[in-house]
Amino acid sequence: MTVSRVKLSPQGPEFSRFIAGFWRAMSWQKSPQDLLAFIEQNVELGVTTMDHADIYSDGECEKAFGAAIKLQPGLRDKIEIVSKCGIKPAFDTRPERYVNHYDTSKEHIIASAEQSLLNLEVESLDMLLIHRPDPLMDAEQVAAAFSLLQQQGKVKHFGVSNFTNSQFELLQSACEMPLLTNQIEISPVNISALHDGSLDYCQQHKVSAMAWSCLAGGEIFTGESEQAQRLREVLIKVAAEIGAANIDQVIYAWILALPAQVLPIIGSGRIERTRSTVATEALQLDRQQWFSIWQASTGHSVP
Repeated sequence: MTVSRVKLSPQGPEFSRFIAGFWRAMSWQKSPQDLLAFIEQNVELGVTTMDHADIYSDGECEKAFGAAIKLQPGLRDKIEIVSKCGIKPAFDTRPERYVNHYDTSKEHIIASAEQSLLNLEVESLDMLLIHRPDPLMDAEQVAAAFSLLQQQGKVKHFGVSNFTNSQFELLQSACEMPLLTNQIEISPVNISALHDGSLDYCQQHKVSAMAWSCLAGGEIFTGESEQAQRLREVLIKVAAEIGAANIDQVIYAWILALPAQVLPIIGSGRIERTRSTVATEALQLDRQQWFSIWQASTGHSVP
């Protein structure tokens, strides 16, 4: 099965409906050849969009990915690479940083994008996101950085991550190019995006949201909270009703049902998990099944 493709705007670009996330890539302990094989297997399934960030293992995830695709240069033309910038953690390898902080200055955005290009060993990024909203963000500076990177051919498109609607609108007001996505947390454990207006805004403005932590970091499978226990019970029931192989598939089907055209990010380094996830596109929940999961999450019925 090959997953569908989504236009992020009427003019494009097109990304795969599911996105391969590489934030845990260093824990997979794959050799460059093994990581290349994993990327190629994703592409064969239609998962061509790859998600990175400059802070993932302090750039090591990007470097590992770059070393892998360098072994097969033609692969670059078959994938879309997304990276993020703006967070400066106080890593042990960065003695000049004594506190975790954000930096959305023009200088840092440009320097981070250029470093990502070096790490990934590519000439351009398909998309660059501001990773977290920065209270000190000067929208004009961010817009200037975006404009320069686009003019230089280093970044094709731009978006944000974890932004509120007002923060999105502020940055969009300063940018000439459209912001094409907001990467936000969505799972049956965390449904805040369904009710804080984030997905309403995306649907209204035809912005495709990307969803991170769709499986809630494993909380749904191993958590002992009342919420986790309720969710497991309902997800198992729905899986049996729709013929899902596991409750992971039910979770992704639940997210795909959202009308804001959400692109879930898959964080696993096992291609078997990817195959199982992409099969979700063939599954559909009816409204009662969908709301039974919502009810299990909230602990109460809709009003």
